[in-house]
Amino acid sequence: MTCPKCGSNDVSVQVLNESKLVTAHHGIIWWMFIGWWLFLIKWLIFTVPAIIFKIFGIGKNKKIINKTKKVNVCQKCGNTF
Repeated sequence: MTCPKCGSNDVSVQVLNESKLVTAHHGIIWWMFIGWWLFLIKWLIFTVPAIIFKIFGIGKNKKIINKTKKVNVCQKCGNTF
């Protein structure tokens, strides 16, 4: 493998892991059939606890998404491709 910038053959391949924290959301069908009335009842009956849950983020579904990608690094000029 050769570097496109300097033409050197001294190239190493590295694997990078990128992590991202994502809050899971419901789909549009769930909101159409269940979510709107569940949301309304929750705020009418449990107003104070719902505000506390909203402030502190209790009950949010969070997940981590890991993506790996390969990056070539030239050892001579430092070019990444």
